[in-house]
Amino acid sequence: MKILVNENVLFGKDAFSTLGEVTVFSGRTLHRRQLDGVSALIVRSTTPVDAHLLAGTQVRFVGTTTAGVEHIDQAYLAAQGIGFASATGANANSVAEYVLAALLWYAHSQGIQLRGTSLGIIGVGNIGSLVARKVTALGMEVILHDPPLARLTGKSCYRPLAEVLQADILTLHVPLTHDGLDPTYHLLDSHQLSRLSPSTLLINTARGEVVETRALLQVLASGHLRPPIIDVWEQEPHIEWKLVDHTAIATPHIAGHSYDGKIRGTQMVYEAACRFFGMTPTWTMTMACEALPPLTFDAYGQDGQEVARRLTEHFYDLRKDDCRMRALLDLPHEDRAHAFDRLRLTYPVRREFSSRAIRLLHGNPHLVHMLTEIGFRVLPG
Repeated sequence: MKILVNENVLFGKDAFSTLGEVTVFSGRTLHRRQLDGVSALIVRSTTPVDAHLLAGTQVRFVGTTTAGVEHIDQAYLAAQGIGFASATGANANSVAEYVLAALLWYAHSQGIQLRGTSLGIIGVGNIGSLVARKVTALGMEVILHDPPLARLTGKSCYRPLAEVLQADILTLHVPLTHDGLDPTYHLLDSHQLSRLSPSTLLINTARGEVVETRALLQVLASGHLRPPIIDVWEQEPHIEWKLVDHTAIATPHIAGHSYDGKIRGTQMVYEAACRFFGMTPTWTMTMACEALPPLTFDAYGQDGQEVARRLTEHFYDLRKDDCRMRALLDLPHEDRAHAFDRLRLTYPVRREFSSRAIRLLHGNPHLVHMLTEIGFRVLPG
C-alpha cells in the first residue's frame, strides 16, 4: 500500500511505514499526479483536500494531523466513501500552554497580578476549556462565550458576546466557519472591535480570519486598542506584514506546535488509519518521547504567579518565537511567505509542561495544587 505523508507530520514516516510504502511531500505543493497509486493521504492544514485534488485517484483514506479541518471537504470524502480522521484535541494543551505563557509574560511586563483580572474566552471547546481551567488556578475571573454550547446545555455560564467583550483580556478559540447559526469568519469586525476598551488585550490563537485584519489595523493605528498577541493570520503565509509591527507578541502559527502535541496528532491519525484498513497498530508515541530528568525549582520568597511564570519560561519562552517572526520583516517582501512557512517547518522542539517532573523546594499545598491545575507534574514531598 502506498501512503503519501506531509513532510511536517512529526514521525509520520516512522509511524505509517508500518502500514505500507511511505513517500513524503511538501504541504503547499501537492499535485494530483503525485497521488498515482496512493491509498492513504496524510496532510496538515497547508494542504486543501477536495474533489479537485482527489477525483480520479485511488485514495481510500485521508487523515489530517491537525485539529482544524476547514482545509478538508468532508462532504466530498463521505460521498466518495473515503475514510477520514483528524487529530481533534491533539494540540489543545499546547495552545492552552501558549496562552498561559502569553498571559504570564504580559502580566510580568505590565507589573500586574492576574488574580482578579477578567479573561473572556470565546469558544469553550477542547482548547478554551483547558485555558479556563489553567487561568482559574491563577485566580482569574473567566467569562465564557460559546453559543453552540449554550444552546446544547442551557447553562447560564455562557454569556452574550457583548458581555465577554468587556473583559480585561480576550482570547479566541473558535473554529473558522463561514455559515450556519454561528459563523466565525470576521467574528471580530470593525463593529465588535470598536466595543473593546483601549486597555483590552486581544490574544488570537484560533484562525486569522476570525478577526478582520483591516479593521484591527485601523483600531490599533488610532490607539484605541492595546497591541495584541497574535499567532494566526489572515491568508497565511501571505499575511499583512504591517500588523506584525502593531503587536506585542507575533508568532508564525505555532501555538499548537509542541513536540508532544504533534506526536499525539500523528498517533491519533495513525491509529484511525489502522482501524480503517483493518491493521494492528505497532507504533506508539512513547517510542518517540524522550524521558526527561526531574527539574528542581526553589520557590522560596516568590508568589504563585511568579513561580508559574518562571517555570513556564523554562519550558517555553514565547519571546524567542516573537524574535524569529520579527526577523522576517528584514527580508524582501517577496521572500517572507516562504520564510514564514520555513519557521513552521523547522520549528524547534518544545515540550509540554507535563513532560518533565518538578521537584519543588519551599512549596506548599496551595502552590502544588495551582501548578498541578496549570499542567505541571509536581513530585510529592
